[in-house]
Amino acid sequence: MAFREYGNYDAVGLAELVRNKDITAKELLDEAIARTAKVDPQINAVVVKHYDHAERQVARGLPDGPFSGVPFLLKDLDLLEGTRTTSGASVLKDFVADHTGTLSQRFLDAGLAIFGKSASPEFGLMPTTESRLHGPTRNPWNLAHSSGGSSGGAAAAVAARILPVAHASDGGGSIRIPASACGVFGLKPTRARNPLGPDRGEGWGGFSCGHVVSISVRDSAVMMDAIHGPEPSSPYVAPPPQRPFAQEVSRDPGKLRIAFTDKSPYGDAIDPEIAAAVREIAGLLAELGHHVEERAPVLAADPAAVMATIVGANTALTVRLIEQRLGRAATQNDFERLTLASAHNAAKTSATDYVAAQLAAFQISRALATFFESCDVFLCPTLCAPPLRIGELDTMSEDLSHIAPILRRYMPGTSMFNMSGQPAMSVPLAWNKAGLPLGMMFSARFGDEATLFRLAGQLEQQRPWRNILPPVCA
Repeated sequence: MAFREYGNYDAVGLAELVRNKDITAKELLDEAIARTAKVDPQINAVVVKHYDHAERQVARGLPDGPFSGVPFLLKDLDLLEGTRTTSGASVLKDFVADHTGTLSQRFLDAGLAIFGKSASPEFGLMPTTESRLHGPTRNPWNLAHSSGGSSGGAAAAVAARILPVAHASDGGGSIRIPASACGVFGLKPTRARNPLGPDRGEGWGGFSCGHVVSISVRDSAVMMDAIHGPEPSSPYVAPPPQRPFAQEVSRDPGKLRIAFTDKSPYGDAIDPEIAAAVREIAGLLAELGHHVEERAPVLAADPAAVMATIVGANTALTVRLIEQRLGRAATQNDFERLTLASAHNAAKTSATDYVAAQLAAFQISRALATFFESCDVFLCPTLCAPPLRIGELDTMSEDLSHIAPILRRYMPGTSMFNMSGQPAMSVPLAWNKAGLPLGMMFSARFGDEATLFRLAGQLEQQRPWRNILPPVCA
């Protein structure tokens, strides 16, 4: 195989080449490193490079898993023993993990060669990846725009074909937002589908979960087969799948009842090109034989208010734990202004306020469960505006009042599915006239990734995106 063909393969395909001895794991790793050297100076997606770790993995011999020999990046929030994990924060710029997280271990067991960490905003708090520590991660389709967040480094690296699949996580849209912004596939799994331990039983009050972004649907499905399932510390478990997720991708989804909207859940106007794209995809779904009707759930509470309380409290705890490790109070040299402001605001709320936010999240979840009694899938835009420009969200501004209105305009519809725990995916089915990707978001009932994988497989056949490459591409 000529190395120039590397970018034509998804991760399952690369693993098959290794299994058939058409290429070696070392050759794949060398190619990923070469592509990083070529492309990353432009997009700044790989912020921690520990090539020696992956080289030792390969030299020792990789496990015989479904992705044996495939190069891989962890998001710079997860732990891999002996490697630097900064969480995008200046205060952690030299932190080296002393143990490996459960999910990271499952990636290792799947045979992946982990050669670095992808960029995240500080503690994964923003839908753009522009940390003070590492600088902005740029969109491969247009370097003036953001790659999205918080898994912005992962999505940019996959879009630029540094690698075909990379770890991502999602607490309010952080898989789906960058998948949309960078034109790759990203599915947020059902709550508790994939592990979060051993240090946490859940993240952000049950909102957060980990998985991947990928160039193909089958990579996402095969990966979920490899990593899903509870661990000893799991506080609850997701419903078990009827069959391997990999088998769902090629199955006929049947005639689905699909509801759709081209509007923001707040009723605000959205970008007209995005609205038109939603309607075009709704038409395509009808042509494919699905029953499609225009309607949307009515939210029982404001997701933004819930996120502010739940995420703020978790951020305050993170700051407190780091202060305890430092033995002193935090300063603006340690954390970005937004992080400290979020922590300080949380200190003004009470335990009762936190429980009230949890109740509001439950009310949102209940309303969504009721909505899905009469439909199988809900289609809406992943983002209600094109990818943000670099610098549009400034977490170091003395005046942070610009942030909330931008978030309401940009990504109003993602976090509700973190609150309900339902699976939701962003599928790269449209681009605007400026050449920026516009992801379409599909959600399903709790525990029903199978329906999403079937539908995604059908759409991938109808509107293949793998060979649509950004200008910045390895």
